[in-house]
Amino acid sequence: MRIRRVVTTRAGGASKPPYDSFNLGLHVGDDPAAVAANRARLASELGLREDRLAWMEQVHGRTATIVDGTEQGPAEATDALVTATPGLALVVLVADCVPVLLADPEAGVVAAVHAGRVGARVGVVPAALAAMRSLGAEPGRTEALLGPSVCGECYEVPAAMADDVEKHLPGSKCRSRRGTPALDLRAGLWRQLADAGIGKIGVDPRCTVEDDTLFSHRRDQPTGRIAALTWIEE
Repeated sequence: MRIRRVVTTRAGGASKPPYDSFNLGLHVGDDPAAVAANRARLASELGLREDRLAWMEQVHGRTATIVDGTEQGPAEATDALVTATPGLALVVLVADCVPVLLADPEAGVVAAVHAGRVGARVGVVPAALAAMRSLGAEPGRTEALLGPSVCGECYEVPAAMADDVEKHLPGSKCRSRRGTPALDLRAGLWRQLADAGIGKIGVDPRCTVEDDTLFSHRRDQPTGRIAALTWIEE
């Protein structure tokens, strides 16, 4: 089966500053009509109907929800979507958190995960992998893409927070560009995925804070959200 993965940027949409212009988040204060236009364009550009995009109400938790396209509205209070339904594109919205796209092409199972500091710490990625296994996926066949997010050099945090996250997500503690305690969530998630036996792990190296073609909550408040999507081609 062919797996598709797409990451958007902030260009080419209908939203006005400070959400300019391809903001896909409805929860950030943008004009709902502009967001609706952007979401419609996203579906059109991908060659999908709007009702074939699956959204979620992200809450920085570790709940993984299996969907099949029959649901009405976004999945409530979840931070990972999992499906075995071809043509159903799973969407994760971010503006510094790590979007994690997972796929077992042989089993025909994909997942889109919102892994911010809190979700990554409490195990949202292992929860998504467990949900994928329940649909027949196997770690050794599973591929992962860690999308654009704030990099370790830009993600300064208090020392106690860095130590706490490192305890739960080993490999994530680092030093910022200024030499202060910091977190590199993609590094910690990479180790977590490798330890889980994931066969292939790719990393999009772009930092949302440093790259102004992407939205960043740490750089600009308020701001919009980019999307990372994955689906099984029909």
